[in-house]
Amino acid sequence: MVLQINNFNLLISTSRFNEDNAKAELWFTLLVCGVKYPIISQLNYSGILSAFINQDPREIINLIKEILRKDPKFFQYILKVIPIDFVCETNTDMIKELVHKYYKDYINSDETFMINLKRRKSIIIERETFIQKIASVINNKVNLTNPDKIIWIEVLGNRCGISFIRNNDVLTTNQVDS
Repeated sequence: MVLQINNFNLLISTSRFNEDNAKAELWFTLLVCGVKYPIISQLNYSGILSAFINQDPREIINLIKEILRKDPKFFQYILKVIPIDFVCETNTDMIKELVHKYYKDYINSDETFMINLKRRKSIIIERETFIQKIASVINNKVNLTNPDKIIWIEVLGNRCGISFIRNNDVLTTNQVDS
């Protein structure tokens, strides 16, 4: 069943047509990590799930990384898990306002940043104009090769997930030792 997303704090990727398997794998893994009542939703995009958990997503990702360090073959279907800090309507002005309001809570004044935009079949957002508009409200220096923080923006139809992350905040199953 494909659900309409409204709120989530984890975004999960899997291979196409393995969404149900990844959903079961995620549910089990979250229970092992002590998460009670995770809400996991399949989205209108192949290979993408969202989840809402009642705990800090970065702490849970770190617990999952520990599991994967001990057993690198633990995941069969999950490829990547991204923590999400904010969910809003896919509206450039709203996203810009949200980033402007909160970026200083996540990015220190001496840290560099880059914007990573993922548009899944979205014609709503034009990449270059959007990135320039969002970057214009941030006073920090840009570093496209090795930034201290990444403003990760996932456009999922009419909803958008925004994260202020370090590279090692994202769990990728082919790189669990980060």
